[in-house]
Amino acid sequence: MNELKLRRPAEDIFVQELDALRRGDDRPRPENWLMSPQAAVTYLIGGKAKDGTPISAKYVGNRRLVETAVATLATDRALLLLGLPGTAKSWVSEHLAAAVSGTSKRLIQCTAGTDENQIRYGWNYAMLLAHGPSMDALVKTPLTRAMEDGSILRLEELTRMGSDTQDTLITVLSEKTLPIPELDTAIDARRGFNVIATANNRDKGVNELSSALKRRFNVVVLPSPATIEEETGIVVKRVRETVTGLGLPPIKSPDAELMRIVTLFRELRDGKTLNGKIKLKTPSGSLSTAEAISVGVGAWAEAAHFGEGAMAAEHMAANLVGAVVKDPVQDMVALQEYLENVMRSREGWDDLYGAIRDVI
Repeated sequence: MNELKLRRPAEDIFVQELDALRRGDDRPRPENWLMSPQAAVTYLIGGKAKDGTPISAKYVGNRRLVETAVATLATDRALLLLGLPGTAKSWVSEHLAAAVSGTSKRLIQCTAGTDENQIRYGWNYAMLLAHGPSMDALVKTPLTRAMEDGSILRLEELTRMGSDTQDTLITVLSEKTLPIPELDTAIDARRGFNVIATANNRDKGVNELSSALKRRFNVVVLPSPATIEEETGIVVKRVRETVTGLGLPPIKSPDAELMRIVTLFRELRDGKTLNGKIKLKTPSGSLSTAEAISVGVGAWAEAAHFGEGAMAAEHMAANLVGAVVKDPVQDMVALQEYLENVMRSREGWDDLYGAIRDVI
């Protein structure tokens, strides 16, 4: 049945690694945790289980940041993963929840349309009209279920949610209880319950967190990859994992082409070439690592289904233009400047220059 899912959660994909870590984990565990904090860090950073099972790295970055995040979840403080788009906030959030609670599905995707009922609880109105307010008529949300289970709740893109709705979390985070005034009762959180929220302040349409809410989070800032080699490694790894999950046909190693994607994104994002000799206009989009991964997956699909089994410039061109040009006027100017001032004269990039020119 798992093979039929379009996207499998972390606890399904890495079930063998999680089981191996839990079997050999004899260190103290916080109540309702499925593994110790040390084992959770190994699961995120990579290493070996006690029985020798290799543990793949889920996050490529500073180990101390992961240790701080895991330690926060063992306290009564909620965790806020903050960073620019593409810094693996959601990826880390999902794997932390899978390691600690065994499930990453206690999830609320925050949007401008998210209201209090989607955070706290709702009502089955048929039962409400027939029998009046009762616990049976209560429609539980991922928050209420996580509190009852003593598990991790994930709040994705917290700042997308309106400020008034955000502040409904204050009582839960402070008192670890959710009042239900209609029934003159409350849902109290079991030990093990905590919240992992993600947020970024780069995209448009974000709402600032109130000071009261900020104080209830321990903030861990996930930085962008420091070097092009580190970013390329992340993109190559995640593209391979994604296409495997999607069941796309194999192609010849695309690592060199993926590095060109990362180079283009990084230079446009930084507003200068890697050697710093040419200054560039910056597009309106974030051009994040996550978007580079999406371009790589799209190019892989084109190469596998419409090419000759190898990723080429023509497979990347339309995907690159779609990622860079979010504003048809401003971003097109930035892309054309990059094409003429950088790509046209760069050795080995003639094919990509011509392919993008054919698209635009």
